[in-house]
Amino acid sequence: MNDRWGLFQKFLITQEQQVSLTDFLVNSLVIIVLAIILEYTYIKAARTISNRRQFAGTFLLIAFTTMLIISIVKTSLALSLGLVGALSIVRFRAAIKEPEELAYIFFAISLGLGLGANQTMVVIEAFVIALAILWTRYFITGRSTRQNLYLNFSAKSGEIDLNQVTDIVKQVFGKYHLKRYDENKQIIEASFMVDSPKTENLQSFTENINKLGSDARVSFIESKSF
Repeated sequence: MNDRWGLFQKFLITQEQQVSLTDFLVNSLVIIVLAIILEYTYIKAARTISNRRQFAGTFLLIAFTTMLIISIVKTSLALSLGLVGALSIVRFRAAIKEPEELAYIFFAISLGLGLGANQTMVVIEAFVIALAILWTRYFITGRSTRQNLYLNFSAKSGEIDLNQVTDIVKQVFGKYHLKRYDENKQIIEASFMVDSPKTENLQSFTENINKLGSDARVSFIESKSF
């Protein structure tokens, strides 16, 4: 039994290998290029209602960090076991609101995993196929002039309630997020984030709101971050 334990310890010690600096530099350049292309694809082709530019900015760091971890731990079984122990006590939490955001994060992680394992050609081929699918779907569904807008609404309290406003928002824009809601005895205010593929929707929403109350005020603000 002692001989087996000694043999296992010797295996852990002798399995360490040096990381090839040339391969690491090549993979680093590849991951930078792929991550930038993925960021641009997400900003242009994604259908999420969120700050797409800010969210896409994390893809490069996620992919590169994953590649760095895999490049190091693959040289030693002991490091691999240590990584498992470290991840068991560290919890990663992110405000993922839509499944498409999670899919792109997994995509970025998979790029790092593949390049960290030196499967460069496989990663590049898979990346090209995936992007071909994403852009084909984008062009087939139409390149509409989508705008992420902040919709601010205010009216006299008691004249219009929140349920009436959200029903109109859902009817006109479809997808939305309620960002802020305030109400007192004098006024009711609400802010939404909406995705407007057509400018005609803005006028349609204003007309529907004016039917509920003449003192209602509506404003649309485009964030430069989108």
